[in-house]
Amino acid sequence: MTEARGDGPPDGLTGAEQRMWEAFRAGAVCDLGARTAGLDDPHSGPAWGPERRVRAEVVAHLLLAGPAPVPGRVGCLKLRGARITGRLDLSGGTVAPYVEIRSCRFDGEIQVSETRFGTLRLDNCAIPRLEGARLHTEGDLHLARCRVARGIRLTDAQIGTDLLLGRAVVRRDGRGRAVAADGMAVAQDFHGDMLETHGEVSLRGAKVGASMSLRGARLSNRHGRRALNAPTLTVERTLYLTSIGLASPTGDADRPYGWSTTPTTGGPVQHFECRGGLRLDDGRFGDSVDFHGARFELLPDQELSLRRVQTPELRFVGEAPETGRVVVSGAKVVKLVDRSTSWPGRGRVSMEGFVYEDLAPRGHFPLPRRLEWLEAATPEYSPGPYELLAAVLRAGGEDAGAREVLVAKQRRRRATLPPAARAWGYLQDWTVVYGYRPGRAALWMAVLWAAGTLLYLRHEPSPIKADEHPQWDAALYALDLLLPVIDLGQQGQWKLEGGWQWGSAALVLLGWILATTVAAGASRLLRRG
Repeated sequence: MTEARGDGPPDGLTGAEQRMWEAFRAGAVCDLGARTAGLDDPHSGPAWGPERRVRAEVVAHLLLAGPAPVPGRVGCLKLRGARITGRLDLSGGTVAPYVEIRSCRFDGEIQVSETRFGTLRLDNCAIPRLEGARLHTEGDLHLARCRVARGIRLTDAQIGTDLLLGRAVVRRDGRGRAVAADGMAVAQDFHGDMLETHGEVSLRGAKVGASMSLRGARLSNRHGRRALNAPTLTVERTLYLTSIGLASPTGDADRPYGWSTTPTTGGPVQHFECRGGLRLDDGRFGDSVDFHGARFELLPDQELSLRRVQTPELRFVGEAPETGRVVVSGAKVVKLVDRSTSWPGRGRVSMEGFVYEDLAPRGHFPLPRRLEWLEAATPEYSPGPYELLAAVLRAGGEDAGAREVLVAKQRRRRATLPPAARAWGYLQDWTVVYGYRPGRAALWMAVLWAAGTLLYLRHEPSPIKADEHPQWDAALYALDLLLPVIDLGQQGQWKLEGGWQWGSAALVLLGWILATTVAAGASRLLRRG
């Protein structure tokens, strides 16, 4: 290709390239498609002939040093249905014109590292690889419906408004990554609805200025540890890792199937699926993290890791993984929205240091099941999760539930004690339920008082001092024996011998045991208060 003459096309352009050149000057669409069903799909079908081919170097010439527009028009590249041969290299350049390339095939990779764009739209294109480290756009970056054979790199990229990856299919590069976007910053929304990846999606230290949506996405990494690796990710509003409701066909050839953001009742749904580990450690999310309808397929050594995540609301209402672990250790949330079926079984949940202030379960999540959840998350006894759950229930007005949780904590602790302390724990449990049911102590006292009264109705002992003693009263004498410290004037006034003396000693001992357990429970209640 020789130099352009004025604003005219350079020598040596093909017919398709001349059409593209003139359309650029006029700000019009250059459509090289056959406009025949089955022939314009860039991802399949027969090879496209020379009438649809344009060289990447001509495209680069237009974008970096293109001709002046026709008077009254704005020059821009709007290209459809073309086969772009060679490698499109715009590295380090500044692209002022608007760029929209739709339904095109690229033979070589796209190099836009450190390139500055206004807006870059690549829609429904077949791309071998996109290399865009430190890419900068003032507006959107669109890669919706594209298929990328060897990965996308957007490390430290700066996206001025929105990033769109909806319905894209991205396969891994030589390092096992489908999307490498560590340190990327998106000023507004990250749209990745129904994204399909085969390799790791790496978003370490990335920042999103509004919401990040991966509704209905399918992330898979069969050759590595994680499908989504996003520690220290910051999303100013909500991270959606949820199912998506599919809408009816649109009738639009460019968008044959629509989708809605909220699953419709009874309508078709595509779930968010993650085949491989998911890591959001140390993430910050301004509104919530939503796992509604999410599905996870983990290997035994893989994790859904939310360590030290901070968010006002965690909606953990997906499906429990059959293998692997869920880790929320150190996470801090205000409201925990969950289902009993969302958490895996014993030994596969870790929540040491997990803090939440409110519980909003979806569906049937009774307290016994919640206690099983705590036990599953603490293979070794730890008081913190029980005390936190009790505090949350009490703050919500569920005092009875809070007491049940604290009793469960004491019973769990009892199993860790030596035999003597364990026996004392069983005694406190049977008598006053560790002080959380003091009414049971009154019941035991009444039973023992009745038994003592019946016992002493059969025997009237002799007084110690014949001329100085109260009137014998079996009920009052039995009560005086049972109540420690308090003196009712009966104990110590009568001679008891043999078995009667042993019976009296038993009542005194049982009275002290009841009083001690009640005192222990009362002190525990005071410490809790």
